Amino acid sequence: MSAVIHLEKICKSYFLGKHELQVLKGIDLDILRNEYVALMGPSGSGKSTLMNILGCLDSPTSGQYILNGNDVSSMHDNDLAEIRNKEIGFVFQQFNLLPRLTAAENVALPLVYAGVSKKERAERAAMVLEKVKLTDRMHHKPNELSGGQCQRVAIARALINNPSIILADEPTGNLDSKTSHEIMEMLGIIHNEGNTVVLVTHEEDIASFARRVVRLRDGLIESDVKK
Repeated sequence: MSAVIHLEKICKSYFLGKHELQVLKGIDLDILRNEYVALMGPSGSGKSTLMNILGCLDSPTSGQYILNGNDVSSMHDNDLAEIRNKEIGFVFQQFNLLPRLTAAENVALPLVYAGVSKKERAERAAMVLEKVKLTDRMHHKPNELSGGQCQRVAIARALINNPSIILADEPTGNLDSKTSHEIMEMLGIIHNEGNTVVLVTHEEDIASFARRVVRLRDGLIESDVKK
């Protein structure tokens, strides 16, 4: 199996004046195609920083990051934005939906940036909304949907470009336990369909849905356990 994510000696530092704050201290990690991995760690462990690097929202200070055959560690912002749109589907805790757009329009947004025609955008949006069982709500705006439905719209949007990886950052953080369970089951189905899913969470019961748990502490990988 080929690694869709390959990290080698990834370090990340922030400078406060002359003081260097080392957040990641040499991370080596391979995530294979169609794996389902949970990233865990206490506050300050570096998991959010690692998530931002995995999602090409930030670049490492040193080290190499190969995403689906592309060396993204030293790419400039424009190239990173293109890789993000093509290779990564994001699911955030806050849903990040645009309030004035319908579910279908929100889902189709990445395709607008990719220059896909209006007709094809509508067709593909309808298809992924059917996948997340929201066909009957596709013309509703976010304020007409429940929290769980909004997160399903966000999952559909993450899937629209057939990305290499789905990155889910605390995807159940704003949901009650019953809805959280439904969202995690949906991510499980998406994984079973062949998608690579990387989940960032601090909740053990949410991490238990994944097939592999990588724990960070003080900027290093403390443990890496496959089920």
